[in-house]
Amino acid sequence: MQYNATDIPIGETINDVSSYGYVPTRASAIAFLTLYGISTTLHVAQAIYFRLWFLLPTAVVCGLGELIGWSGRLWSSYNVLNENAFLMQITTTIFSPTALIAANFIILGRIILRLGQGYSRIGQWWYIRIFLACDLVALTIQAVGGGIASSANDEAGANVGGNIMLAGIVFQLAGIIVYAVLAAEFLWHYIHDRPFRRSYVYEQRSQTPRRLKLMLLGMGIMTVLLFIRSVYRTAELANGWKGKIITTEWPFDLFDGAMVTLAMFSLNVIHPGFFLVPEEHPRPTSTPNSRATSTSSAPILKQESSASV
Repeated sequence: MQYNATDIPIGETINDVSSYGYVPTRASAIAFLTLYGISTTLHVAQAIYFRLWFLLPTAVVCGLGELIGWSGRLWSSYNVLNENAFLMQITTTIFSPTALIAANFIILGRIILRLGQGYSRIGQWWYIRIFLACDLVALTIQAVGGGIASSANDEAGANVGGNIMLAGIVFQLAGIIVYAVLAAEFLWHYIHDRPFRRSYVYEQRSQTPRRLKLMLLGMGIMTVLLFIRSVYRTAELANGWKGKIITTEWPFDLFDGAMVTLAMFSLNVIHPGFFLVPEEHPRPTSTPNSRATSTSSAPILKQESSASV
């Protein structure tokens, strides 16, 4: 049932009939819109400048989705009884970080290629394909659930949609955990020089560059922030549409809005264009001698013992 601002039933407050269970704080919505706007603009500029096009459908799409979501919350601060504004924010704030998680998967794949695929349990491209597929499955499940919840005419239908969205969030959370475990395993094997496959280990192994260490630190920060956010959204949806968690504003601002904002800015600051690309993709040169020098300075893969026979 929808209400106009002028016909709230006698004995009920605006919070009782609001889909939020509260009225979103206008200042909070404006603050997050400003932060997401700055970060998203920076991501567009950085992606174009460094020609890292994969950041457009990942980090930039996440930022645009969050801008739509927080615009919905700002709209609700003026008209909290507008169901379109509520549905706009609930769906986009749930879906959007999925794209940012995908950026993490791709960046780790590039780091694995830099340090040596032999230290990873699975190859670089399989790593990217598997986790991007998991991300897509999680997004699809959440989208189906969001569609059912938004079109439901009663509480039972909304609960069905919410449970499907919950399944998508849980699947995504499981993917983040597996990703973190495999990433930690890769780093452990690299640090201790214990590869799974010697034929994919660089012969000219040297100390890990400082920039690459910072890139790994940035990815670790992003992963922790997005993990916290996923745990919160799991608890929120598991608690139900009328539960204490979803009807309280400050946990949403802290564990969703702030976590995703910090993850976005972490990638702005510790960006692969600064810390990964320059060494991974040297600028092409026009002279044969410079090309030969560039090629000879690249790491050399260790060969299997049979190759020398």
